Amino acid sequence: MDKKDKLKEVVDQAIASQHVPHVKLKKMGPTSVDIDKLTKPSKETHQEYWGKGLTYLAIVLIIVLVVSIIGFVGYHGLATFVSDHVNVFHFLTSTDWDPGEGKNHVGAAVMIVTSFLVTILAALVATPFAIAIALYMTEYSSKKGANFLQSVTELLVGIPSVVYGFLGLTIIVPVIRKLFGGTGFGILAATLVLFVMVLPTITSLTVDSLKAVSSHFRKASMALGSTHWQTIYHVVLRVATPRILTAVIFGMARAFGEALAVQMVIGNAVLMPYNLVSPSATLTSQLTSQMGNTVMGTLPNNALWSLALLLLIMSLVFNFLVKLIGKKGQK
Repeated sequence: MDKKDKLKEVVDQAIASQHVPHVKLKKMGPTSVDIDKLTKPSKETHQEYWGKGLTYLAIVLIIVLVVSIIGFVGYHGLATFVSDHVNVFHFLTSTDWDPGEGKNHVGAAVMIVTSFLVTILAALVATPFAIAIALYMTEYSSKKGANFLQSVTELLVGIPSVVYGFLGLTIIVPVIRKLFGGTGFGILAATLVLFVMVLPTITSLTVDSLKAVSSHFRKASMALGSTHWQTIYHVVLRVATPRILTAVIFGMARAFGEALAVQMVIGNAVLMPYNLVSPSATLTSQLTSQMGNTVMGTLPNNALWSLALLLLIMSLVFNFLVKLIGKKGQK
């Protein structure tokens, strides 16, 4: 007796032993069961197989895409040090940037310092405003007011970078020029533009972090006699701190990788900034302004790819920090 015969015998016995027949089994006799249909995969099973297959295929494609991007940027970025024999320490610490003159003039320190300055300053300016707006939306505002502020925040996220850069070029730069003299281009102008650009990102994530705080913490604090502000300051913000830090890191990642808006207001001069209103250049602004003017495979082109590799490494570092802060927040 094979497996199908055994299965048919078991099914026949089960149907014959029904004292109160099920609705679906009421008109079914021991000989009317299709064993082949029971043993073959159903339509739903085939759909599940297709769904799993498409999901795994999408995952594989994403992994291949990410690995390809990292490999491509890494291959061209490392050519500066492998093929052109540029010293890595000199590349990271020298302020002399003129790759067309030879390997001794490939120093990215100016762009690295300026990129970090602009990013940190923009995050420092934007974070207090983002927290204040988020607290108002979650703790004080009515539902209509919170929805209105959320709509405004989402609108700011959807504005293209070139619009922010153009507004900075036509409004912020002339104001800085009038107040502080000089050309008006520099770190201050880039910081103000990036402040407006990263504010929606930090605000949205901070709102989510404050909403994630359980109401039991608030009720327990109120029950102990704390005021509303004491509850916010000593309980809500303390509990939400890891998520707020994650929001700030995301904002910094956005600011560090921003190219077009920064390029339009920072001045694009590869000079170490000596104040906030002196023209300078970031990694992204140098890439976008010079990549089209170089020949593939030459030292100037490889040097720009090395700047792109630095940007990629910093993106990975920001992602690692987000994961690290998230794990500490869960603990």
